[in-house]
Amino acid sequence: MSTATEPTPTEFAAAGAIDAHKVYGEGDTEVRALDGVTATFERGRFTAIMGPSGSGKSTLMHCLAGLDRLTSGRVFIGTTYLDDLSEGELTELRRDKVGFVFQAFNLIPTLSAAENITLPMDLAGRKPDREWMNQVIGIVGLGDRLSHRPSELSGGQQQRVAVARALASRPEIVFADEPTGNLDSRSGTEILQFMRHAVSDLGQTIVMVTHDPNAASYADRVVFLADGRIVDEMTEPTAERVLDSMKRLGD
Repeated sequence: MSTATEPTPTEFAAAGAIDAHKVYGEGDTEVRALDGVTATFERGRFTAIMGPSGSGKSTLMHCLAGLDRLTSGRVFIGTTYLDDLSEGELTELRRDKVGFVFQAFNLIPTLSAAENITLPMDLAGRKPDREWMNQVIGIVGLGDRLSHRPSELSGGQQQRVAVARALASRPEIVFADEPTGNLDSRSGTEILQFMRHAVSDLGQTIVMVTHDPNAASYADRVVFLADGRIVDEMTEPTAERVLDSMKRLGD
């Protein structure tokens, strides 16, 4: 079991949580989804968050990403504490500094792959960095599919578009919530390899929630949650070691 010191925003930290609590309901119906989580997610690393159902892993990711607010404690992205921001400022931060990949691909069916990739920047009135875009498209292998609409792409190709969209604006951090959950094993492996390359070759920072030990094995580090608390961490994970840890946690 690991012990954590209080993180602070530094040039090495892409995001972090300090004594994070999230409580739903009250009295007999109270649920403590997060119960004092403190963690740092370093720049240029791939971190997986795992735990049994109801452990708080998705809640932690949503609060780190500014999609939900803590009951108490603090979270930060880069040098910005999210609890200091108004809803408008939070929306702007998510648009400019955060990339998202979800289990559902969330593509616009009437737009081409290229238009889906650049959509967040188009909405923000920003021009894509062409050199960076070419790198991202090369990493995810979409060069010959950019003119295709989602209905003309396989599930794996659609998720590649979603990953490229998350990376295209060169965000501070990418949050991925069960990104391979709707894919067959081959397509899932391709997506995980692309995400691994994005970290290793492009210097991206990724935090991924997953229940899959094989998916977690692509990460540099795994953080294990149970009952809303961090109970263990692992570096250089393998699927076998992660599975053993999950069995001990009772998943």
